[in-house]
Amino acid sequence: MTMQVEFHYDFGSPNCYFSHLVIPEIEKRTGVKFTYFPILLGGVFKLTNNKSPMEQFREIPLKMDYMRLETKRFIEEHNLTKFKMNPNFPVNTVQIMRGALAAEKEGCVDQYIDTVFTAMWEDGKKMDDPAIIQDVLNEAGLEAEKIMARAQDQEIKDALINNTNSSVERGCFGAPMFFVGNEMYFGKDRLEAVEGQIIKQS
Repeated sequence: MTMQVEFHYDFGSPNCYFSHLVIPEIEKRTGVKFTYFPILLGGVFKLTNNKSPMEQFREIPLKMDYMRLETKRFIEEHNLTKFKMNPNFPVNTVQIMRGALAAEKEGCVDQYIDTVFTAMWEDGKKMDDPAIIQDVLNEAGLEAEKIMARAQDQEIKDALINNTNSSVERGCFGAPMFFVGNEMYFGKDRLEAVEGQIIKQS
């Protein structure tokens, strides 16, 4: 039986971007492929009465300082030198998350995911602007019009809602969230534990 390792992600989370860049290292070491599972983080927060860290800890400057320090350490540890905070943050990701499901149907999801994460967290693009989304995808050689038209299909809209609901039902309250079989891990800082669990279950 093939091991199931899921990465529940939203393009609007910089920690999902960091995880996306580190996951290939884990896949190479373990020989196990992660399944990318798109969710809408805003929907998760609403369903779980959660808030983003920037909202939660806005009035706790020492906590914010520590979070920035941990991010700096993670970037240095994994040499993620292309990262820059998106000046348009927070970005409404509903269109690009639907786009991920549409790209999966179109058979180009891996390139789509790389392209959108890069646009969000390296190029600082405003990825809730339909014109910018289209330009970014076209420049990457993706069929932007076809993907984004399909993203408007009710089937795709429903799939993103269902993914989000299903993730929450399994215990998800934020992103990045990882599932190794039935074991759940939250946050980029738990990737080492995720790898350990993969090895344990292999």
